[in-house]
This record gives sequence, C-alpha cells and structure tokens, in this order.
Amino acid sequence: MAGGAFDPDSAVMKIDDAFGNRQADSGSGAYCACARIRPAPAVRSLRAAAAVMSEHNASSNFIRDANGEFVGVVTDNDLRKKVTAAGYDIQKPVRDIMFSPLVTLSSSALIFETMMLMMQKNIKHLAVRDSTDTVAGVVTNRNLLKTQRQSPFFIMREIAQARLINQLIEVRRHIPRLLQSLINTGAKARNIIRFLATVSDAVLQKIIAFALAEMGPPPAGFAFMLLGSEGRRKQTLKTDQNNAIVFEDLPAKTTDAATKYFLSFAEKFCGRLAEAGYSFCKSSVMAKNPQWCQPLQTWKLYFTEWIQAAAPEALLQSSIFFDFRPGFGDAGLVNQLRSHLFDSLAGCPGFFRHLTENALFFKPPIGFFRNFLVESKGEHRDSFDIKAAMQPVAEPDNYVNPKKLSRIEQTTLKEIFKRIEKFQAKLSLDFKAMT
Repeated sequence: MAGGAFDPDSAVMKIDDAFGNRQADSGSGAYCACARIRPAPAVRSLRAAAAVMSEHNASSNFIRDANGEFVGVVTDNDLRKKVTAAGYDIQKPVRDIMFSPLVTLSSSALIFETMMLMMQKNIKHLAVRDSTDTVAGVVTNRNLLKTQRQSPFFIMREIAQARLINQLIEVRRHIPRLLQSLINTGAKARNIIRFLATVSDAVLQKIIAFALAEMGPPPAGFAFMLLGSEGRRKQTLKTDQNNAIVFEDLPAKTTDAATKYFLSFAEKFCGRLAEAGYSFCKSSVMAKNPQWCQPLQTWKLYFTEWIQAAAPEALLQSSIFFDFRPGFGDAGLVNQLRSHLFDSLAGCPGFFRHLTENALFFKPPIGFFRNFLVESKGEHRDSFDIKAAMQPVAEPDNYVNPKKLSRIEQTTLKEIFKRIEKFQAKLSLDFKAMT
C-alpha cells in the first residue's frame, strides 16, 4: 500500500495524545489538544472572515451566535465554492454560508472515532470540546492524515484513489490487522461495524465505476441493492455477497436488451467483488443471477408473493430481501420498492404471524444445566451453528467450537443466548395474546 508501512495502532490514539498540549485562543483559555480555533461572530462579513483566515493561515472560521455559543463553521473550501466561484457578495454575513449545526466531539475521542465521524458526515473540520465541554479547538482531515499515515481514514483515501482492482485487493488485505488493533484497544463495536460498512460501500462503488467505464452508460435508470446483513450495515469480514439490481420499467421491446446489459454488468461486478475479498453467495443471492436482476414491477410482484405466501421459502426470501438499501444508482427506485413493501405489509397481518412462528422455531444451543449443546458427529462435530442459534435477531453464518473459546467468550456467548431465550419467551407471550 502506498504511503509507507501499515500502522493500525495509530488509529487508536486519542486526540489529546496525537496533537499535544496546545492552547486555544477561544477566550476561555481552556486546554485544547488540537489546532487553535478562530472564532467569529455570525454577523461578521465574509470579507473579514477571509482576512482573518488568511492572516492566521487557518482553513476555517468557527461561528458564534449572539450568546457566544458556537453554531457553525465556514471553511476555505466554502469561500472558494460558495463565494468566489459563485460571485457571492463578500459583504454578506458569514452565517449565510456557514455549515450548521456544528459537529463536535470530545478531546478524549479516539482518532479512529474522529475519522469515522468525518467520513459519516462528509466533513473535513471538527470542533473539539475539552473536559469542561467547551469548544476549544479544531481538528482537520489534514491533521489526521499527517499523524495517521496508515489508518481508517487513509484506507478510505486509498480506495478512492484506486485505479485497478489489484489496488483494492491490497487495501482490503490490511483491514483484518487494523480491526484486531481496534478491538484490542477498546474501540466501540458500533464504530467498528460502521467502518466495515463504510469500507464495503466504498469498494462497491469503486468497482461499479470500473464496470460502468468498461460497458458504457446503462440503457435505463437502475439501482444496485445491498441485502441482508449488508442491507443492515451489519456485515463482518466474512460476509459474503447478497445483492440485486432493480431497473426502471421499460416497454416490452426494450426490456430484454436492458436485462442483458445489466446481467453482463452484474457478472463483471460480482466477479471483481469476489476478487476483492467478498465471496460469492452460496445460495446465489446476487445480481448476476437472472432471478435477482429485474425491473421494478417484477420486484414488486416478488415482494407481494412473499408476503402473501405462508411457505418456508417465502419467509427465507423475505428475511434476506426485506433488509435492503441502495448501494449505487437511483435511490428513488429503491424508495418506491420500500413504499410498496410497507403498503403490502399493512394489508397482510398474517405475515407477521408466520414471521413470529419462524423466530420461535430456532432455539439457542444451551442445555438445562447451561452447558453448550453441540453436534455429536459429522463435519461440525463438537460445534454448534451460531447462525441457527441467533436466527431470531441476526443472520451470522459460522460454526463455533465452544472448547476453542476463552472463559470470557463462553460466558459472553451464554449471556447472549439467555437474552435470546428471554426475547423468544416474550415474543411467544405477545403472539399468544394477539391470537
């Protein structure tokens, strides 16, 4: 990977540790662990704000309201795009173009969490609050890149700059070690999951761009849908592909040609996604399967059939396909499909009955004496299927041998299974009350 040796430990430093003991000039004299903040009243002119930024070689002005509270930020990029390029009146107040509300975080936050917040909000400047909850400084994406050459932020940059599939493969090869370091140092689980989802989305969009560049413009509006755990943004490193394509309804004479294009596109995309480390779905729930590459009207028919049918196969399909979101393309098509789903569910309460029965069918592998119940023979001897065990609340796909888990891991897993049992007991009581 370009940029030097990979160092995942850098991502788990705190802002305080990474940027030293600098002082802010925000008026409070409070401790700040990042660059000095440049405050400005909301009524200050754009010309004056630009002059202050130029004088101090700063890339931002943080804006205060009449009560002295920080309410927004104006960056050098804002001045270039919203003022200079647009010919906007430089005598207007900065509040007219500021980014608001202000996004802040604690100075004790991990660098990794800071990067994730920037990526999620698509911003380059974050206000930092000190131990007294006072805005006392600013950290920028440039600060992070200088101190964290190999980090989640740097990985996202490498993905964005990739021009070949081999570069994406190389980027993803480093992620397991980074995740291990994040876990060992106490990064929040939700941030780790968000990071994995963000990386997966970035890789997906880059590979789609590669495929579209080769094939030329699509013959119709379309959306690439992510399903199951990917649709919930809950994928892990071992998550396989679950995806589909929905394209706009076309006249019958042009639908076949459009389908041929999108299947060819999906074949390229799914193949390259597999090369990048996202394995094929064993059940072929992928866009390259003709069944899952269809116009909007066909998808609506699918959803209606699965809701109205009581067959196990219909419930299986709904458990995968009803967790969906757009990964690329026309989100409006996905929104139309979602509206159809909600409308159909509102008129079919029996579906929820079947869904409840299905959730109650799977039992956690815990015995009367709270020991693990494992398979006694076969390929997975001495192991249990965690997918079946957690089916009521999630969709993992692993066989686990409890003897290979630490005491803490065994205890944690048993507590999870106990919660599932309680969840099922409550669900069963609620279900009986409704019937």
